[in-house]
Amino acid sequence: MHANESLKNKLFTKEFTHNPYPVYEKLRQSEPILNLQFPDGRFGWLISNYDDAMAALKDGRFIKNVAKAFGEEHTSVFSTNMLFSDPPDHKRLRGLVQRGFTPQRIADMRDHIQEIADSLLDAASSKDTINLIDEYAFKLPIIVISEILGVPTEDQDMFRVWSNSIIGASNRVMDEQVGRHMNEFIAYLKNWFAKVRENPGDDMISQLVIAEDQGDRLSEQELYGVVTLMIIAGHETTVNLIGNGVITLLEHPDQRKLLQEQPELIHGAIEEMLRYNGPVEFSTSRWAAEDMEFHGVDMKKGDLVVIALNSANRDAAQFENPEIFDISREKSQHLAFGKGIHLCLGAPLARLEGEIAINTLLRRYPHFELQSDIDQLEWRPGMIVRGVKEIPLRLHPERMT
Repeated sequence: MHANESLKNKLFTKEFTHNPYPVYEKLRQSEPILNLQFPDGRFGWLISNYDDAMAALKDGRFIKNVAKAFGEEHTSVFSTNMLFSDPPDHKRLRGLVQRGFTPQRIADMRDHIQEIADSLLDAASSKDTINLIDEYAFKLPIIVISEILGVPTEDQDMFRVWSNSIIGASNRVMDEQVGRHMNEFIAYLKNWFAKVRENPGDDMISQLVIAEDQGDRLSEQELYGVVTLMIIAGHETTVNLIGNGVITLLEHPDQRKLLQEQPELIHGAIEEMLRYNGPVEFSTSRWAAEDMEFHGVDMKKGDLVVIALNSANRDAAQFENPEIFDISREKSQHLAFGKGIHLCLGAPLARLEGEIAINTLLRRYPHFELQSDIDQLEWRPGMIVRGVKEIPLRLHPERMT
């Protein structure tokens, strides 16, 4: 197959980052499994339609461990974790973390997450305008995941800086600042783990460190990798779920009004927000473990494969009227959290945080409005997360309920 070169040239541009969906639609129609060069210089396949995406996410012939694909070592602390592992390592690593994210434990956190949301909005009541990302969408999930992990309150802001740098490194966007942040983060973790070994608590980090010390559970590199993943995945997805969700409600005032009048629709609203403009643009990298034929395409061993999750979630072959944002839509099998063995472990927590954050904002400040042109919002660069840097909102606290 030969894709239209002009279509390839539209991928990963600033215009594409702002609104990728018209390009995705053309891709799904013309070449849903596209061979191209990614922004980091690697060549590989981009999968954009739903059926192919679902199949690829579940296909064990696509592996996540780069060492198996090329005999390379992992290049950063971000890489040695369950997200970049294959069975049997994946099951062992995921099993260690899964204990902290049981359905009952997540459900038991509802009241506390509500308290955090209310306290953050209380703090905003003295202001007329806030940056929703910095003052709400970021703070709520970073407080929650920090408490789960045992991160001291005074260190939470540093984790955002380090998280952004690690995401940049995972995109192979390395510069002097990213390298410095990575070194700072590793040094912090080493010091933190040493303190935990001396005086463990009942937080997840203590559980993981103790498990490592008991013998064969975690290597030091695995410990760094798992903790790094939990810190990043534990807040980045939710930050952008809240931010993108609020933007989408601003773009669809009828749906916003419906949700305000019927807050019990929040469960379906969150699922539709995840489908319509999800917080994760692309899957992390996979590689073909062998020469294979995949849905009509010949792939070679070691070929890179990336799934455009947000494109699959707008595929008309799977979703009726996919370009319409409808919070009453019947429950859909969207791919915002992936599928298969790498289905996002923190999805139930992200959903709960999103539900509470958005419904509380709508209830407490029902008249909030955007303080800029929606087309002027700056979307974050990179190939993993999809979200804006800032959302300036006028809250109208004088009309607060």
